[in-house]
Amino acid sequence: MVIERILIFLLALIGFTAIVGAKNIIKKVFGLNILNAAVVLLYILEGSRIGDQAPILGEGITNMVDPVPQALMLTAIVIGVCVTALALALAVRLYKATGSLEIDTINERLRSEH
Repeated sequence: MVIERILIFLLALIGFTAIVGAKNIIKKVFGLNILNAAVVLLYILEGSRIGDQAPILGEGITNMVDPVPQALMLTAIVIGVCVTALALALAVRLYKATGSLEIDTINERLRSEH
C-alpha cells in the first residue's frame, strides 16, 4: 500500500506543479485535472482498505468495501468535469479578448487597455 500512496503523491505533485508553475492557462487546467484525479484515487484507495468485496448484499459476504467514498468521488468527478468546462470556456473568452493564452501576455494586454 505504500507504493500506491507514493504514486498518488507524485501525481498530485505533478498537478500542483502544473497549476503553480505553468504560464499557459490550458496547462493550468490540465494540472487541475491531474490534481483532481490524484484526490479521487487517494479516496478510493483509502476507502478500499476496509474490505475487498463489492457492497452487494448476498450470502457469505463479510469483507465489504465502504461505498460512501466511492459515491463521493463520483460526485467529485462530475464537479471536476464542470469546473474543467467552465475553465476552458473562460480560457476561450480570454483568448478572444487578448489573442493569447499566456498569463504574462494577457496581463500586459489587459493593462495596456486601461
